[in-house]
Amino acid sequence: MGNMIEKVATEVLSTAYETQTEPLQLDELKERYIVLFFYPKDNTPGCSNEVQDFNQHLSDFAALDCAVVGASRDSKNSHIKFADKFELKFPLLSDPEESLCRAFDVIKEKKMFGKVGMGIERSTFIFDKTGKILHEWRKVKVPGHVEEVLETLKSL
Repeated sequence: MGNMIEKVATEVLSTAYETQTEPLQLDELKERYIVLFFYPKDNTPGCSNEVQDFNQHLSDFAALDCAVVGASRDSKNSHIKFADKFELKFPLLSDPEESLCRAFDVIKEKKMFGKVGMGIERSTFIFDKTGKILHEWRKVKVPGHVEEVLETLKSL
């Protein structure tokens, strides 16, 4: 993990971000491990599958003393609808200004349908109980990812 991301990550842990329910500072969760995953967009097929996978395994994460938090550039209102649609039981951070996304260097050039643009590279981070990043995944493929995150947590 690069020192710059580590330093910036520590700073953003104390920033409050809108969620589908109430503002959340990640450092409020520091007594637990934290899995923070970034996904491109609410209500797209891959992202819908990813949030449902995390939601279905929440009890497994809780058993490992771990909180799960999702993040995207979508608005709070979009997150409310998305969370309600899939009955999500974990917070989704709204980052329309991309400050959190940029802090974790997940905004990347992407190609979709022949067009080039900037978007979120699907990424996941595990934090320890002091806020230090223990593990990261970049360019995540959704199938099997949640199980891989759980296995990594079990090995810590």
